Amino acid sequence: MTSESPAPPPCNACTDREALPFEFTMAFQPIVDVRERRVFAYEALVRGTDGAGAETILRQINEENRYVFDQSCRVKAVELAARLGIGCYVSINFLPNAVYQAATCIRATLEAARRFNFPTRQLIFEITENEELVDKEHLKSIIREYKRQGFKTAIDDFGAGYSGLNLLAEFQPDIIKLDMALVRAVDSDPVRQAIVQGILGVCRALNIEVIAEGVETAAEFALLRGMGIGLFQGFLFARPGFETLPPVDWSALG
Repeated sequence: MTSESPAPPPCNACTDREALPFEFTMAFQPIVDVRERRVFAYEALVRGTDGAGAETILRQINEENRYVFDQSCRVKAVELAARLGIGCYVSINFLPNAVYQAATCIRATLEAARRFNFPTRQLIFEITENEELVDKEHLKSIIREYKRQGFKTAIDDFGAGYSGLNLLAEFQPDIIKLDMALVRAVDSDPVRQAIVQGILGVCRALNIEVIAEGVETAAEFALLRGMGIGLFQGFLFARPGFETLPPVDWSALG
């Protein structure tokens, strides 16, 4: 956010979903650790209260409501995670351009965690690489503060955005999630295989965990598992569950 941008509302407005012109809720999709045959995390995915997809909600976001929406998503995800009794990580997408000061804007999340008795050490915050960044230094300061608070950080859709591996030169998250475009039909595409192998090499050197996102076929899974990836998310294992935790199909593991 630049110095010319209008100041966002005070953080005591962060939990006021009535300020939004729409209602929303969350679906949860598991991220599985196939090495230990367990659920590593659940990603909280925005949905309409009638079950409508994320696009229905996201197209209503604008400069006026971006801040309150970002904060409200965090609170809603924590509230539902506590209600569902999630005992592993919960991954929450955030909008870096909606965060004007990380230490201040995290207060609503911390208060929600206290109110609903949800451990903050179980939170992962994801940034989408496609999100247009106003200021990389600003994002670096957010990630530093989140790490100081004990949260894990992740870059979503890695490999699809404007910067690719250059992004890791600016800051090192705990996790990256390979973009679906790299995963789709990777078993039959030597070019995608080479790109993924290169990303994995860099991430191993930097001690960054990799999640293969959007895995739909046993062939995709087998190829990526053979490359050494241990964390997976996609329809092969489970579709998102609307305000619930869907069962995991472990049959791909044999």
